[in-house]
Amino acid sequence: MNSLIVITGPTGVGKTELCLQIAEHYGIDIINADSRQIFAEIPIGTAAPTAEQMQRVRHYFVGSHHIGDYYSASSYEQDVLKLLPTLQHPSPNTHHPITLLAGGSMMYIDAVCNGIDDIPNIREDIRNEMKRRLEEEGLDALLEELSRLDPEHYAIVDRKNPRRILHALEICHQTGRTYTSFRTGEKRKRPFNIIKIGLNRDRDELYERINIRVLDMMEQGLEQEARAMLPYRELNALNTVGYKEMFQYFDGAIPLEEAIRQIQSNSRRYARKQLTWYKRDSEIKWFSPENIKEIINYIDFRL
Repeated sequence: MNSLIVITGPTGVGKTELCLQIAEHYGIDIINADSRQIFAEIPIGTAAPTAEQMQRVRHYFVGSHHIGDYYSASSYEQDVLKLLPTLQHPSPNTHHPITLLAGGSMMYIDAVCNGIDDIPNIREDIRNEMKRRLEEEGLDALLEELSRLDPEHYAIVDRKNPRRILHALEICHQTGRTYTSFRTGEKRKRPFNIIKIGLNRDRDELYERINIRVLDMMEQGLEQEARAMLPYRELNALNTVGYKEMFQYFDGAIPLEEAIRQIQSNSRRYARKQLTWYKRDSEIKWFSPENIKEIINYIDFRL
């Protein structure tokens, strides 16, 4: 049976190099599962694989879209499931067809492994109208409307996340149905074996790696990259650690040093959020990124 190897873990843990070595060992490509690395304009702030790394191993969904393109976990699920049959072939080191999916975006990985609810794409006119209302009426007014139109979703939605509130209302207005009615939560069967591997480190070590990586991003030109994105700052793709803080700096709200400190702090917070999400999945087998031999042995055993 075909197998999909899924390698995930928190930001800064060291997924990129480990995945390159795994892919090289098996002679396979890498399907990227990072929802921001797909955008070509922001490689520094998303720590996307470099040109040299992509020469070592072919990557899919890295720099494949532009910042203004609408893309979702549902789109990703459909695209990956369409791509997988073209990549699943026996590797030089195994008789079993295998593919590697690697990244830290929880929703993208979940969409491929378990499926995602069939929620319709939103028309551009509806999306623009809801953005206008957010600007003119404010978040509280939209929250109040959501409480009337879809009280069940209102009870669980993150009320500090405008994008999720807008999306629920967009569904209500476009379809005449509640967002809740589309959420079945049914796990879909896949025609391939899934091997899930999680990477983690000692918490202090992980945090230090994150702090250093943010400084490296600044040296690589994160400030210039973020400045070029200023005209697009309202896009959901830029509602992301690294860009939100730099935009505050450009606005004069905080000094550069504080922006860097906040990027480090918010990156550490995001890593904790990722780990909390992953801990819910009992199918993930955890390793240190240095334990490549143990990881390969585990994969071989599960094939």
